[in-house]
Amino acid sequence: MVQKKICMIGDFAVGKTSLVARFVRQTFSDKYLTTVGVKIDTKIVNLDEQQVKLILWDIAGADSFTTTTASYLRGATGYFLIVDGTRRPTWESALKLKQAVTEQIGEKPFVILLNKADLTDEWEIEEQLITAQEQEGWKILRTSARTGENVEAAFTELATKLIA
Repeated sequence: MVQKKICMIGDFAVGKTSLVARFVRQTFSDKYLTTVGVKIDTKIVNLDEQQVKLILWDIAGADSFTTTTASYLRGATGYFLIVDGTRRPTWESALKLKQAVTEQIGEKPFVILLNKADLTDEWEIEEQLITAQEQEGWKILRTSARTGENVEAAFTELATKLIA
């Protein structure tokens, strides 16, 4: 079995911890708990005939890059950039974080998760922004930690990229 370290990166309150909880434990809570530092979870994913142990590093939310964040990224084989679809500034922040991550650990497989897809009435991310990044070859999925929409698919997508 191969092991892959994946980092969850994004602003405060975009749903990083909720996405991990939904994926690992199939749970969701409306209660917001700030992650301090990093929280690590694991889950085994079955891809065709190969098992991959994902080591998920849920890194405290930040709209800027710190030396602490940089040290948590060390050894990562891939990452998720999480955006809160109901807060446009988290999109801009994710683009900056992507650049900072690339400078720290080089080009690694990643997937952007537009979280809170269940709140479409409050959506602030325009379709043309998404399309522009998809045309650059970026994989973007709409997810909802609350309903579970695309959560399993997102982790499977990144795991598949990591073993390709």
